[in-house]
Amino acid sequence: MKAILVMYDSLNRHMLEPYGCDWVHTPNFRRLAERTVTFDRARIGSSPTIPTRRDLHTGRYNFLHRGWGPLEPFDNSMPEILREAGVYTSLISDGYHYWEDGGATYHGRYNTWEFARGQEADAWKGVVTPESRPGPPRVHERCTRRFITEEHQWPQAQTFAAGIEWLRRNHREERWFLQIETFDPHEPYYVPRAYQDLYPHTYDGPEFIWPSYKRVDEPPEKVRHCRSMSAALHSMCDAYLGKVLDLMDELDLWRDTFLIVNTDHGFLLGEHGWWGKMLMPFYEEVSHMPLFLWDPRCGVRGERRQALVQNIDVTASLLEFFGVDRPAEMRGRPLRDTIASDAPVHEAVLFGMHGKHVYCTDGRYVYMRAPATPDNGPLYQYTMMPTHMRARFPVGQLQEVDIAGPFPFTRGCRLMRIPTKGPKTDQLEPTTLWDLEQDPGQERPVRDAHVEARMVDHMIRLMREHDAPEEQFLRLGLPR
Repeated sequence: MKAILVMYDSLNRHMLEPYGCDWVHTPNFRRLAERTVTFDRARIGSSPTIPTRRDLHTGRYNFLHRGWGPLEPFDNSMPEILREAGVYTSLISDGYHYWEDGGATYHGRYNTWEFARGQEADAWKGVVTPESRPGPPRVHERCTRRFITEEHQWPQAQTFAAGIEWLRRNHREERWFLQIETFDPHEPYYVPRAYQDLYPHTYDGPEFIWPSYKRVDEPPEKVRHCRSMSAALHSMCDAYLGKVLDLMDELDLWRDTFLIVNTDHGFLLGEHGWWGKMLMPFYEEVSHMPLFLWDPRCGVRGERRQALVQNIDVTASLLEFFGVDRPAEMRGRPLRDTIASDAPVHEAVLFGMHGKHVYCTDGRYVYMRAPATPDNGPLYQYTMMPTHMRARFPVGQLQEVDIAGPFPFTRGCRLMRIPTKGPKTDQLEPTTLWDLEQDPGQERPVRDAHVEARMVDHMIRLMREHDAPEEQFLRLGLPR
C-alpha cells in the first residue's frame, strides 16, 4: 500500500476545467478527473497556509484556538503517526513558510524531507542593495528572481523533479507516503513565458503580478492582466501534475497507490471587488476548494461526489488506508465509503481564520457569522509555541500571559493564553447568509430566520465538538 499527496497553495477551483472553467488551460486536471473521483463540495477548514497544514496533520481545526503557528508538542501528526506505524513518509516542498518561526515543526514529522528554494519572499539569496536594508518581502522577491530565469530553476519545477526522482527510486517498495507540495499557484504570478503565451492580451502598464489584499481599485485592463498571469501559473501547475500522472501510468502505480490532489484555499482575483483571502469574506472563490481522490481498493474513477468533506478528512483517510488507528482527538472521517458510493460524511462543517468571521455550511447554505462585540474581543491565542508567521511573540505580549486549559485535545497539557487582537468589528462585513442553490455567485444575501437558526445550531454544535474556548462564543454573540 502506497500513497501520494499532491498539494497546491491557492489553487483556484473555478480556474480548473473539471469544475467548469472554459478559458484556463488545464488538460491534465481534466485527465485527473477522468482517473479519480472529483469532489464537488469540498471545503477549506483553517486558513491560510500554515493553519491548513496544522489541520492536515492533526485532523481537527486550528483556527478556533490560534492563528498561524507551529505544530504543538501535544499535537497528533498524521505523518508522524504513519512513521511510527512503519509507513515511510517523505515531504518534498518549495513551501518556504516551513523554514520560518511559525512553521518550523512540521517537516520534522516525516522520515525525510527535501526543499526547493526561492518561492515568494523566501530568505534565500542575499542581494545587498539600498532598498534591501532590511527590505520588505516584495523587494527581496524581486532581487532573488534574477536567479530563476530558466524553467527548470523554478521552485515548482524542482519540487516535482525531486518528487519524480523519489518515486522512480522507491516505487517498488511497500508502505510509503509521499507528499509533493508546491507553493504555486500562490502569488506572485512569476511564470515562464511559455505559459504566459497561452493567454495573449494587451497590457503595457507596470508589473502587476502580486496584488495587495484589499478592495479592487485598479483599471479593468490591469485586473485582466493579473488574472491572465494567475491563469498562466495555474497552467504551469497543470503541466507538472501531468508529469506525475505520466509516471503513475508508466509505473502502474494506479494498481496499489492512493492518490490525493488538494489545496489549502483559493484566491479572489477581483471577484466581489476584492483581491486576496484574508480580511474579505471567504466567498466561494476562497472557501470552495478542488479535491480529487483515487482509492485503488474500490477502483472508482470518472465520477463526482456530493458529500461535504474537508482536509481533516484527508488526514483520517490516509490513516485508514494504511490500517492505522485514529487518535480520539481527531475529528476528520475516512472517505473510503464516500469515494466508493458517495456515502455522506458531515451534515455541516466550519471554516475560517482566527479572529475573523466563523463560517458554517451545510452544502447549500453558507453562513458567515461576524463578531458581535465592538472590539472583536475577547480574543486569545492558546499555545505552547508562541510564534507568529515570521517572528516570535513580542516580549510585551508575553508579559500578559496566563495559563489555561487543558483542553480535551491537549492530552493533559495546559497552555499559555495570550491576549491578541483581531480587526475591529466595523472593519469586517456583517453577518451574512447565502443560498448557493439559488445564488451560486453569492450576489444576493438572503434573510431567512428559520435557516439562520438552523445554521447557528450547526455552528454551536461544531464549535463544541472542536472544543472552542468560551470567549469564541462570547465574541460571536452565541450561547455556549
